[in-house]
Amino acid sequence: MAPLRYWLWLSTRGLQPALAFRVLEHFGAPERAYFADPAEYDLIPGLSDGAKERLRRQSLEEAERILGDCDRLGLRILTLGDADYPERLKNIYDPPLVLYIRGRLPHFDEEAAVALVGARRPSAYGRRMAGKLGRELAAGGGLVVSGIAQGLDTEALQGALKGGGRAVSVLGNGIDVPYPWQSRFLYEDVAAAGALISEYPPGTEPAGWHFPIRNRIISGLSLGVVAVECALRSGTMITVGQALDQDRDVFAVPGNADAPMSEGPNRLIQQGAKLVTCGWDVLREYAGRFPDRLRRPTPAPLPEGAEEAAGPGAPAGPEAPRSPSSGEKTVDKPLRRAYSDVSGLTEDQRAVLSALEGAALTSDELVERTGLPARRVLSALTLLQIQGYLTELPGKRFEILGAPAEI
Repeated sequence: MAPLRYWLWLSTRGLQPALAFRVLEHFGAPERAYFADPAEYDLIPGLSDGAKERLRRQSLEEAERILGDCDRLGLRILTLGDADYPERLKNIYDPPLVLYIRGRLPHFDEEAAVALVGARRPSAYGRRMAGKLGRELAAGGGLVVSGIAQGLDTEALQGALKGGGRAVSVLGNGIDVPYPWQSRFLYEDVAAAGALISEYPPGTEPAGWHFPIRNRIISGLSLGVVAVECALRSGTMITVGQALDQDRDVFAVPGNADAPMSEGPNRLIQQGAKLVTCGWDVLREYAGRFPDRLRRPTPAPLPEGAEEAAGPGAPAGPEAPRSPSSGEKTVDKPLRRAYSDVSGLTEDQRAVLSALEGAALTSDELVERTGLPARRVLSALTLLQIQGYLTELPGKRFEILGAPAEI
């Protein structure tokens, strides 16, 4: 196996995960990529000139610094070439080359790991449900996976710890850089009862673009993803999209029809996500696979007033759609979200939209036009409908909503 410092060198070249994995596949080992003839980088599709230049910098100084930091902080480094790297994560489209770990990493391939995800500024109902689900999943033998941001991540992790179980948090920053600062004590609790995981080396500050990339690890480590509360266009829905791409199960917590933070989960249920109201609704899906590990937990009671769910006055947070102006119709608004804004879409979603310009097509026709595998086309169609870009016509044909834009 290639020495660890070469894995660190390749993982810190500033490449998107899929490109870094493509480089690894091309050379077979990071050490070979390091010592390759510079001209050979030209043979790898998708590499920009800047990426090739960074690959040509044969310095191990940064890798040696990271090794020293991990030794000082007591962090474990797990590479894609290690035998105990989770197969579940290894088999996604763009697995991280390196994981930094604090705590005890569970054997994910032997765990009923479930991701709980949702808004950072949820309603009181969302907080209660995230805590309840976290507690019941942990008490029933499941492994709770989440981020560690304020809001539903925090509630889910705290619920899991109260349920006496383990929890894993995947970070969008270095493990030694608590973010948000208010969660620093929760970092300690999760590391003691489970593990903190990051693909970013120690000292890495949080950045907005880290988190959508991080989300693929949350879903990749899990058997299923539960959307507790979120707006239609949000980080949570990005995670759901990645879960669908990875062939994971998707669950959703229902909420009031007029509650902004239940807009996303309600739409997911409409599109076929499994409705859940308690931890056993999720665990029962995996009880046959883990008969000796999973059990039906005692339901965690909701505090008084929980039956009011997420009423119209519940705090929506920054993810919620803006209130309509006077006289504006609200019925069609979610279905006609600015099609001109495609910046948050994946390459697959853009390809599907481009193929649908001026036409209404079936999924089979879209597979033929885009050249994408059927599974990825179906995943893109589901997310584009959820986010309000498409509608399904009779005959299972799909059509764009709104005015086209440059894709």
